[in-house]
Amino acid sequence: MNLMVVALLGSLCLGQVSVVPRPSGIRLTEGRFVLGPDTQIVTDPQTDRLGQTLAAYLRPATGLALPVVKSSGGDHAIVLSLDASLVDLGPEGYRVSVDPNRVQIKALTQAGVFYGIQTLRQLLPPAIFSGKPVSGVEWVIPSVQIEDRPRFSWRGMHLDVARHFMPIEFIYKYIDLLAIHKMNRFHWHLTDDQGWRIEIKKYPRLTQVGAWRKETLIGRPSKQMQFDGRPHGGFYTQEQIRQVVRYAKERFVTVVPEIEMPGHCQAALAAYPELGVTGRQVEVMTYWGVSEDIMNPNEFTIRFMQDVLSEVMKLFDSPFIHIGGDEVPKAQWKASPEVQAMIKELGLQDEHELQSWFIRRMDSFLASYGRRLIGWDEILEGGLAPGATVMSWRGEAGGIAAAKADHDVVMAPNSHTYFDYYQADPNTEPLAIGGYLPLEKVYSYDPVPSSLTQDQARHILGVQGQVWTEYIPEPNKVEYMAFPRACALAEVAWTQRELKDIEDFKSRLRVHLQRLDAIGVNYRPIR
Repeated sequence: MNLMVVALLGSLCLGQVSVVPRPSGIRLTEGRFVLGPDTQIVTDPQTDRLGQTLAAYLRPATGLALPVVKSSGGDHAIVLSLDASLVDLGPEGYRVSVDPNRVQIKALTQAGVFYGIQTLRQLLPPAIFSGKPVSGVEWVIPSVQIEDRPRFSWRGMHLDVARHFMPIEFIYKYIDLLAIHKMNRFHWHLTDDQGWRIEIKKYPRLTQVGAWRKETLIGRPSKQMQFDGRPHGGFYTQEQIRQVVRYAKERFVTVVPEIEMPGHCQAALAAYPELGVTGRQVEVMTYWGVSEDIMNPNEFTIRFMQDVLSEVMKLFDSPFIHIGGDEVPKAQWKASPEVQAMIKELGLQDEHELQSWFIRRMDSFLASYGRRLIGWDEILEGGLAPGATVMSWRGEAGGIAAAKADHDVVMAPNSHTYFDYYQADPNTEPLAIGGYLPLEKVYSYDPVPSSLTQDQARHILGVQGQVWTEYIPEPNKVEYMAFPRACALAEVAWTQRELKDIEDFKSRLRVHLQRLDAIGVNYRPIR
């Protein structure tokens, strides 16, 4: 099936099939496939686990315990298979063919079959996403031919659990929501000034002390700040993290951990003051903003943080390890005779080059274990570490500079991907950090800047949405701020640029929101 031909056909008939994100090509045909007690799921050795996954997806709402078999004794089957001829669809592309007797999902890899399954779920009535029995629904799939592949390899969502701790059950739900939308990176922001959320065996005070703050700011920072007077905290044990990573991997989501350094680290300094420039005792930060207390970039700190990263690498199988590197005030470095002596001894120009030197040490360390360092675009200042990948958040300038210097980039500009920003008039919305990012603006984003050449554009790995939680204290509000904007970003990340259409997206989204209703997502209604 020619992908371009199918794409053109899809533009005529996609309104009858509300798949999000939009497939590359789709063609409706006559008839429909009806799920029933006689339906079998047919697999081969490479797709058996995926068959079990599909059966588990279908069972709660339908009440059908569909058998997963190696060969079919009848025609009424859903067939999952790998097909080496589909190389043009890439490692995550797939083909779905539906007629009244058979559903076939084929792909080059298991990931592609999984994404085909996500599309199949969306071809069924929205109630299929319910986790409990649903009566009075005919479980039909329209006869259709779909051929699909993603535009970008990095399709991510971020979640900050440092400012407000999120229960482990919600982390699983968040990963499920990413998988439904064919997103494949979960960026887990685990440490910051207001909390340290990952157990490190060698340094237990990081969670004994750093995971807890005595109270939390009410409203915005001001000269006369008010606090709630209630302790807040929590952390994830290493076993919990291993389980999350396994759970995500089964859904073809890679968990990318973020361990902030050398700034945004006051929770760590509260636990181990000797990591700081001044060595003075500080408390876990109770209000929002950027702490002036940062790490001393000496050998002690470097060894300490490399010990932390050693444990992190044992927990996470992600090729990328995020080290933050953003918003590092340099006042303490400028005032420290020890740090100034380091700058002179190392032959560096200034504090920005010192931060770059510090990041390079981490880059070399991670590279020695076959991992890749990724950081926010401030890591460009003072020179970029050789193997570093840049996550561009202060607009696109950092990403453009990195791509032009032959470094890989994930686009995450606050202008289009910060889901802690208001979605509408602040007078009608819950308190947020500021900014304004409506659904339409998210959808309009193109992660490849026009200023890049074709060769430079190959360094754009993809795009990611951010959920910072200063003003998002609980899972329900995470969902409200993230959805449906994350649905729009999923289409930015997956769908070919020439196939995007905001009115068509909104039409499909209205049906898709019924799926989110069935799952129990507290999304913001669209107007």
